[in-house]
Amino acid sequence: MFKRFRRLRINENLREMVKETTLSSNDLIYPLFVVPGTNIKKEISSMPGVFQLSQDEILKECEEIINLGIKSIILFGIPEIKDSIGSDALSDDGIIAKTLRAIKSKFPKLFVITDLCFCEYTDHGHCGILDHVYQTVDNDATLEISAKQALIHARNGADMIAPSGMMDGIIQTLRSSLDSNGYENLPIMAYSTKFASAYYGPFRDVAESTPSFGDRRSYQMDSANRLEAINESLEDEKQGADILMVKPALAYLDIIRELRDATRLPICAYNVSGEYAMLKAAAKAGVVDYDRVMFETLIGFKRAGADLIITYHAKEVALALKSAK
Repeated sequence: MFKRFRRLRINENLREMVKETTLSSNDLIYPLFVVPGTNIKKEISSMPGVFQLSQDEILKECEEIINLGIKSIILFGIPEIKDSIGSDALSDDGIIAKTLRAIKSKFPKLFVITDLCFCEYTDHGHCGILDHVYQTVDNDATLEISAKQALIHARNGADMIAPSGMMDGIIQTLRSSLDSNGYENLPIMAYSTKFASAYYGPFRDVAESTPSFGDRRSYQMDSANRLEAINESLEDEKQGADILMVKPALAYLDIIRELRDATRLPICAYNVSGEYAMLKAAAKAGVVDYDRVMFETLIGFKRAGADLIITYHAKEVALALKSAK
């Protein structure tokens, strides 16, 4: 006698009752990009529906996402002036610090994660201080200024810090600096497994962070390396990370799954710009059912083992979930 799996599929209510993986607005983190000025809402051609926003427009956007039921954002800054060490990121008058104060003043319950890096702030587009001998980022010199940047974020209201530069020792450095300055309760979400990926292309349009020379393969991970990917994340866990991340997500579901089996920490999947842009392009071409593929993709991240998802689809998903209630 064969098993009749369809018994649990025939009735719609029963299908919902036995559903193993669900998606809610609590799972979503929405990226926002702040630029200098006022009344600026500049759509990015490679990422329809994603904007560079001035601080006043960021506040409007925060109100909208709160009304949709989204509880968290991750904030990126694009300063007016860039230099070799990303000085704007090291100032309480910098664009991130000022925007943090404005958001937390108006929306104190919105959970604000700050991306901690230097690629948006440097004139060379790399993620820290340059080592001119090897034409790459000087790891330990960058750790020093990363600790300074973390304290800027902490002082100005960040609820969580997410260092994205893939420097060795970054979690230990930030944890030590935060703890010794009274921020022992501020969590760190590690970009613990971040691949040197071609999927990041559209992000560099919105964040204005394309390297002026070379690439980031000397510090971001080789996409072919599965074991190294797990080791990267487990090392960040040892150093004190509170949440681990796999970035990108779509081509790395195996890494999310294997990491889920190796750790008890929460895992975040970053649904990156290229993944978003491809789906938008497919929708424009009329070759997919956009909403269904969007939900299927994000459910795939959750099914693989992710607890949280950073996604540019967050508003669309939250709106659909709200409308379905």
